[in-house]
Amino acid sequence: MDEIPLEEEGDDVDDAFRAVMEGLRTTLPGVQVLFAFLLILPLQESFAGLAVAEQIAFYLAFFGSALASILLIAPSAHQRIRAPVSGVKRRSARHLHITIRITIVGTIVFAVALAAAVYLVSSLVMDGIGVVLTTIAVTALLGWSWFYVPLVTFANQKR
Repeated sequence: MDEIPLEEEGDDVDDAFRAVMEGLRTTLPGVQVLFAFLLILPLQESFAGLAVAEQIAFYLAFFGSALASILLIAPSAHQRIRAPVSGVKRRSARHLHITIRITIVGTIVFAVALAAAVYLVSSLVMDGIGVVLTTIAVTALLGWSWFYVPLVTFANQKR
């Protein structure tokens, strides 16, 4: 977690930052679309009629997508704030590690928000077991594709 010397690994750190930023370019639109959808939901007449479980799902999805937006935009904000001050490329291994952790937490929070949104919408268009099965199926697919595959499937592969 120390600074990587500029002459040894600085370009590797900068390349890793670029990779994180590229990944965020594909993730952020999904987070922002979910957040925008959830922003308008309370303005609908039918919102007042939500059951308690649906209200809880709404708040999980709403605050989760807001928190995910904050965390997933943070690395870009760091870059915009840091570059004019330092005038150098991103060469701090510590900053890279913090950025990766922020991104992982943002992704986890977004997963929770997405699962809650699936439950909320499913509960509005289906009844009973269909809501539960749909939410479980989407959450399982999300967990498998976002977390299991990179953490377990590729765990033993070398760079």
